[in-house]
Amino acid sequence: MSEAPLMPMATAVWLLDNTSLTFKQIANFCKLHEVEVKGIADGEVAKGIVGYNPIISGQLTKEEIELSSADTNRALNLQVNEIQLENDEKKIKKYIPLSKRQDKPDSALWLIKQHSILKDSQIAKLVGITKNSATAIRNKSYWNFNNLNAKDPVAMGLFTQKDLADALERAERRIKRERKEKEKS
Repeated sequence: MSEAPLMPMATAVWLLDNTSLTFKQIANFCKLHEVEVKGIADGEVAKGIVGYNPIISGQLTKEEIELSSADTNRALNLQVNEIQLENDEKKIKKYIPLSKRQDKPDSALWLIKQHSILKDSQIAKLVGITKNSATAIRNKSYWNFNNLNAKDPVAMGLFTQKDLADALERAERRIKRERKEKEKS
């Protein structure tokens, strides 16, 4: 089944007011019943609804309306704009339930064991704990160290695999940079 346009009632109002399309064409395009469209035309349905121009919103073209106006058997085709939105914005901190907050030190231990190249500050940023806590876990001086169980933070949903990969990439670049500096001196 094809998609309906944004605000189908308002779109139907606009199409009735601005085109010579049939009730059936408008009903099929807006995913409304033909009786509803007749009601809109008679002023019994959708009172007070302001028409919504589907051309401005990119859902229809003038050519599409003209073609369908000329042939009453032709259906209107919704223009689908495949736009992929990239999320380049900073990640917004969301509420983490108490049960997951208690798993943060376990996640830090897992990162220390599995990815020892990460700095304590990177671990703290990824997991959402203080740098001092990450350092204490690494040094085994954390107040509750004996009760910690290493748990994969990605599997628990504390952050994404992409976040971990980015942090590891930064750590590898840092290590290469430090090696080059040592070779120079």
